[in-house]
Amino acid sequence: MNKINNLTDITNIKLTTARKSILEIMINSNKPLSYEDMKDFISMDKATFYRNITIFEEENIINSFESNDKKRYFEIKKNQHSHFICSSCSRIECIHEKLELNLPEYKIENIIIKGICKTCLSKQKI
Repeated sequence: MNKINNLTDITNIKLTTARKSILEIMINSNKPLSYEDMKDFISMDKATFYRNITIFEEENIINSFESNDKKRYFEIKKNQHSHFICSSCSRIECIHEKLELNLPEYKIENIIIKGICKTCLSKQKI
């Protein structure tokens, strides 16, 4: 597991034990995570979790979005990419292929695509 010792390279916020544990889980994940995905691995209540998440968002350290299941998902801002959310099983996949959408006078930060994933499509063919 990657260990975090110092956030001062990327932000001015203090690295508390709670913040460190949230960030370590997110850094070591290969997919966006919800509070429910992380709650068994952190020792803090839900209010403390979301208070820290808000700080991370304000400091531009993480991205977040809401999925079909009405849960909020979070991930470390590494490289900008899009997400695919399956309308059938609610699975979230990171799309690393470059998707270009040109809207003059807008800055696009995230693209979320909704549809049916390949697993659900193959189940429908049976």
